[in-house]
Amino acid sequence: MVMTMQEFVTDVERWEAVQQRDLRADGSFYYSVRTTGVYCRPSCASRPARRENVAFHATCADAERAGFRPCKRCRPNQAALAQQHTDAVARACRLIDSAEEAPDLDTLAAVAGMSRFHFHRIFRSVTGVTPKSYADARRGDRVRKELSRSRTVTEAIYGAGFQSSGRFYEKDLLGMTPTDFRAGGRDAAIRYATSACSLGTVLVAATERGVCAILLGDEAAALRDDLRARFPRAQLAEGGSSFAQTVEQVVRFVEAPRIGLDLPLDIRGTAFQQRVWQALRDIPAGQRASYSDIAGRIGAPKAVRAVAQACAANTLAVAVPCHRVVRSDGNLSGYRWGAERKSALLAREEGQ
Repeated sequence: MVMTMQEFVTDVERWEAVQQRDLRADGSFYYSVRTTGVYCRPSCASRPARRENVAFHATCADAERAGFRPCKRCRPNQAALAQQHTDAVARACRLIDSAEEAPDLDTLAAVAGMSRFHFHRIFRSVTGVTPKSYADARRGDRVRKELSRSRTVTEAIYGAGFQSSGRFYEKDLLGMTPTDFRAGGRDAAIRYATSACSLGTVLVAATERGVCAILLGDEAAALRDDLRARFPRAQLAEGGSSFAQTVEQVVRFVEAPRIGLDLPLDIRGTAFQQRVWQALRDIPAGQRASYSDIAGRIGAPKAVRAVAQACAANTLAVAVPCHRVVRSDGNLSGYRWGAERKSALLAREEGQ
C-alpha cells in the first residue's frame, strides 16, 4: 500500500512515523522538541526525543510561531534533500537538452552545484542512467527526428548537432544505421521463435545486439503479426535450432524472474522511455512501485501519464518489468499482455 500525506492525521500515526523516520511523512507535518527548542522533519536522523517533549505542527510557520527554530541537520524549512537532488539533476538535464554540444561532466556538475563524483552518483540514482547515457539518448532522439524530415542522412546528422558523420556512433544510438532507420529497419536481421509457457505463448526475438522483443499472448500467429508490425521492413527469420537456447533461457526467466536473465538486450526507445525502463529494471522482484513513484525516481514527478505510456510501449515483457508498476492505491491497473498475466507474475515473484 502506498501511504499518502492525508493518512498522517492522528498524533498516534505521526508519532509512529517519527519513530520510524518515515520519508513518506515528510511535508505532511513537522514535529518540535521542547527540550531542544528545534523542529524537524519526520525523517530527521537526530537523536530520538521522548514522546512527552514532542508536539506536532502542520507547517514550518506554525512551528516557528510556537517559538521553535529549524533543525540544522534535516533543515525542515528548506527543500528536502531528495528534492534538492531532483532539482539539481533537472537543471543538468535541461542544459543537456538545450545544448548543441553535449556538456562535459565538469560543466554539468557546476550547474548542479556538486563535485564531479557526487554529481555523477546523484544523477544516476535519480535518472537510472549516467549523464553520458542520457546525453547520448537525447542525441539519438534528435537524430530520429532529423532523419524523419531531412533530405539526406548527412544533413540529419549535422542537424542533430553532431560534428562528425562517423556512422559507428549513430549505429550505437539507433540500434541500426541511419539509412536503415529511415527505411523502417530495412535489411535488419531479426531472428525469432515462439514457445509455450505457463502464461500462454511467448515470442522471443533478437538482433545481433541482443534480445529486442519478448511478447506474451495466446496465439503464436498473433505474436508474429505483432513483431512484423514493429519491424515492417526488417528481415524476419525463424531462429531454428541455433536460437533454441536463447528461447529456453527466456522461458526459464519468465517462469522464475528472480533467477535473472543473463542475455544482452537490444532496448530501443526515446530518452524518456529509456529512463523509465531503467527505473523499472531497478525494482527488485517481489516488490511494486506506483507510476508516481517511477516519475519521481526519474526526476519528472508530474509525468505520471507519460510514465504509463512508456510502460505500455515496452516490448520486453518481464525483462523490463512493467508488471511491477501499480496504481497509487495498490490496484494492478492495465498491462499490455493482460491483467491476468500481470497478477500471475506478481504472485509468482512474491511467492518465490
